[in-house]
Amino acid sequence: MWRRRAMAWFAALAAACALLFGMPMASASADPAGTADTAPRAACSYPDWVAGKWYVTGDIVRYTDGRYYRAEHDNPGYDPVISTWYWEPYDCGGGGNSGFVVSEAQFNQMFPNRNGFYSYQGLTAALGAYPGFANTGSDTVKRQEAAAFLANVSHETGGLVHIVEQNQANYPHYCDWNRPYGCPAGQAAYYGRGPIQLSWNFNYKAAGDALGIDLLNNPWLVQNDSAVSWKTALWYWNTQTGPGTMTPHNAMVNQRGFGETIRSINGSLECNGANPGQVQSRIDAYQRFVQILGTTPGSNLSC
Repeated sequence: MWRRRAMAWFAALAAACALLFGMPMASASADPAGTADTAPRAACSYPDWVAGKWYVTGDIVRYTDGRYYRAEHDNPGYDPVISTWYWEPYDCGGGGNSGFVVSEAQFNQMFPNRNGFYSYQGLTAALGAYPGFANTGSDTVKRQEAAAFLANVSHETGGLVHIVEQNQANYPHYCDWNRPYGCPAGQAAYYGRGPIQLSWNFNYKAAGDALGIDLLNNPWLVQNDSAVSWKTALWYWNTQTGPGTMTPHNAMVNQRGFGETIRSINGSLECNGANPGQVQSRIDAYQRFVQILGTTPGSNLSC
């Protein structure tokens, strides 16, 4: 009995000393050999990161520590653990998927001939800027909004083919010198770019201010950085009424119909009989996309 008590007393004393002097205590969950695997455990098959190699938004690499990172912005091979603005940790178990209602396979089905600049990864990387987009209301409403957005940008870009406005003669026309900030990037620098074909110096200024990016002085980011490009389209969709009376986002989540999104994007040139062919082109794309997403188009498709 005394021996057992003495042993217990010495064990308690040893534990107290360990706590007092910071000595390590063995644990059932410890890895005394130092062999615990701290890298992601899900199966991944991505190339090793290479310093100095050019990466585009959405590229996924395996870093030297065994962890995976996804490019948030195009970059010339910056170190993922140092240049954290350019890279984000990537979870091979699915953390790279934002929960967007459009899968990558569906996106590719919608845009079989798209320009590689308009990547699915660039789009999903941009979604965090406007978390309510395609994430408000019922599953049907979410899918309808995603289809409506993608149908309109498809129309604006020829199926996500064109990154910049094709008519270069228009380029000098998008500078409003009456604005106090002027056109610091040059009079011809604010032509249409990206999925929504963002144009005019005041729109670049407003979008840049909202997104925390200096697009007034560097509008070329919209044609060089996929995530930034998608963010400008989401900025317009979620915050601007254009020639309409509501944002395209509000039109869809409040079930005002696809036609109201057309009005907010280009209503002054297309709606009320101005250009029925263009309106029908947008409607056709929307109907194809809702079918791909397994939902219905709703009412009020035209404007």
